[in-house]
Amino acid sequence: MRKVAAMAIPIIQARTARGRAQALALRDRLRGGGLTASGQGQGDIPEAVAAIIADVARRGDAAVVDWTRRLHGIRPTPRQLWVSPAEIRAAHRAADPAFLRLMRGAAANIRRYQRRIMIQAPAPICAGGRQLGVRYTPLARVAMHVPGGKAAYPSSLLMTVVPAQVAGVGEIVIVTPPGPGGKPRAVVLELAGELGVQRVLCAAGVAALAALAIGTQTIAPVDKIVGPGNAYVTEAKRQLLGRVGIDSTAGPSEVLIIADASARPEWVAADLLAQAEHDPGSAVLVTDSFALAQKVQTAVGQLLPKLQRRAALEKAMAEYSAIIVVGSLAQACQVANDFAPEHLQILTRRPREVLAAIRNAGAIFIGPYTPVPLGDYWAGPSHVLPTGGTARFFSPLSVNDFLKASSLVEYDAAALAADAPKVARFACYEGLTAHAQAVEIRLEKKDRHKDTKSTKK
Repeated sequence: MRKVAAMAIPIIQARTARGRAQALALRDRLRGGGLTASGQGQGDIPEAVAAIIADVARRGDAAVVDWTRRLHGIRPTPRQLWVSPAEIRAAHRAADPAFLRLMRGAAANIRRYQRRIMIQAPAPICAGGRQLGVRYTPLARVAMHVPGGKAAYPSSLLMTVVPAQVAGVGEIVIVTPPGPGGKPRAVVLELAGELGVQRVLCAAGVAALAALAIGTQTIAPVDKIVGPGNAYVTEAKRQLLGRVGIDSTAGPSEVLIIADASARPEWVAADLLAQAEHDPGSAVLVTDSFALAQKVQTAVGQLLPKLQRRAALEKAMAEYSAIIVVGSLAQACQVANDFAPEHLQILTRRPREVLAAIRNAGAIFIGPYTPVPLGDYWAGPSHVLPTGGTARFFSPLSVNDFLKASSLVEYDAAALAADAPKVARFACYEGLTAHAQAVEIRLEKKDRHKDTKSTKK
């Protein structure tokens, strides 16, 4: 990486072998967990999480209470882990009306989008007495993790709860760590009331997720846990997968921007800084214009001192971000597909041509008037997205994550008689004679019935 002045983002010349190696090293560092919350190393996290999960499995409510006391300095009773419906209603009544109006507008956008993309069962295949179809049913009970941390994130609550409601989930549980005073942050309760969610569990993150996956004396298990969190929450979801469904193992937030010489440098710089602000966060610009790279680098240095989280931004820019200069936009698309970013922005003269070459990205923001914060808060698609390169195989959270499919297969007697010999032969090739018998016995019964009728005659 080229040495640059303080507060600037480094430039990598990927037109050289050395630069390509540096770009790959950055990709691997971000993908391999090198970027973790508050600089926390990952070495001891799996062991710590496993110990908490085992404790909850063994002691139930008592373990959840103890871990909440250890990590948050309060000692609730098992019953006090749940926020009462009366407290939720009171918080909603006390909420700023302007805040609630804003939340209603965002929720309406999310709801409209999720309804449009909700998967519908196609008409069944009907052929010769065979009817083959699929049925989608909503999950019965899901939990939404809302981080506590340094700030409250009502957006995370909207982006998880509303898609589940559109899907028709029977019961929604909000799980969040205690804030000041041992209660959830006020905005969480206010928004829970606005969305009509009456079950809010206030407990230490990993212990609460373990309880929701395994079940305790007072906490019933759920079918799925979704929502963002720190490295411990992510590891807990990874370890609990199988006992419960999860959305993905999301990590720190990231953006990759593809831009050419037509892009406005200060806009690109602002977009990079917006994503790096997450603390931790990473921001990568890939461009075929070295002149743009230099201008963006300068603009980052000019804009950064004006922002509140300056120390975190400086660290993110220097250690987890870069401007990668490539030989063409086609190469830029190759880099983007390799990184498989959570957010991808396209700031080029002909963005749709670039879009056609993109295969791997969580959410794609097209054109100069579509900054990522539109997706974070307002546009409609959920901002719960795959990170760390997992956009190669994970998708954004949506209404369809709260639906499960059941295959529907129905044969009549004639269709069974036509297919049974082939099924029986197939089963015998695998040495599963009981499988063969299960179809053949139905034909034998039919033949015997015919013989009986013939004898009576």
